[in-house]
Amino acid sequence: MFEGTFTAIVTPFDRNGKVDYVRFRELIEFQIAGGVSGLVPVGTTGESPTLNYEEHQKVIEAAITHAKGRVKIIAGTGANSTDEAVALTRHAKDAGADATLQVTPYYNKPNREGLIRHFSAVADLGLPVILYNVPGRTGKEIPVDVVVELSRHPHVAGIKEAAGSADRVSQIFSQCDLDVLSGDDGLTLPMMVLGAKGVISVASNIIPAEVSRMVNAALGGRWEEARRLHYQYYRVFSDLFLDTNPVPVKAALAMMGRIEETYRLPLCEMPEALRLKLKQTLSAAGIL
Repeated sequence: MFEGTFTAIVTPFDRNGKVDYVRFRELIEFQIAGGVSGLVPVGTTGESPTLNYEEHQKVIEAAITHAKGRVKIIAGTGANSTDEAVALTRHAKDAGADATLQVTPYYNKPNREGLIRHFSAVADLGLPVILYNVPGRTGKEIPVDVVVELSRHPHVAGIKEAAGSADRVSQIFSQCDLDVLSGDDGLTLPMMVLGAKGVISVASNIIPAEVSRMVNAALGGRWEEARRLHYQYYRVFSDLFLDTNPVPVKAALAMMGRIEETYRLPLCEMPEALRLKLKQTLSAAGIL
């Protein structure tokens, strides 16, 4: 149901720190022109922690209004409060999203049964759920046996694996039939060799056509082409994490003239030495 390149799209702010919906629509057009399969608004890369509730909903609505029917929309509606995750997901469903990305509840770190009840409560709404395993952010992994149990829910459609482990992908595929999307650009190709269906990508914010070509080559069994593109852009994949995501990718988009380089605290500009390294990498890759 979900395969290809899904861009974890940034949320651009203007110089006054307000959501810049004009630039947001321009970014969406850039993504669609690049051939991506879908967009993921208000995920980690969309700075969901610094958007207020109304902004969160409006950004998802804007993505759906502008791109629905052209690409799939996987709305980031996760939370560490089940009531909040359900409310955000219900809004996304009513607005016309194709699926929801549900991060592991962070900070409160629920036990096994709490995880199952949390994700099941969201999935019971009927909107396809992509689980989001990112223990480096949440402090809590979704254990594989929990993934297996949740895979039996008719509305759990897949999982975004951002734990940096190809072995987890093998464990999941060996125990259940669930679509896997890489959550790490640098691991997309290795995970697709194991059977993953694509990526929820940070890098495709700046190189949507190139990431799409790599993923489509792998989906088509053109492994030499996919491997060539992987190595051609591997340094870009890596250096977009020189600082906390989404700071480097927003800096890159600003260098490209596509957005203002504006963040909301506690996120701020990257150190100048890292910025220079990122710029050199982007120039070497022909992006600047």
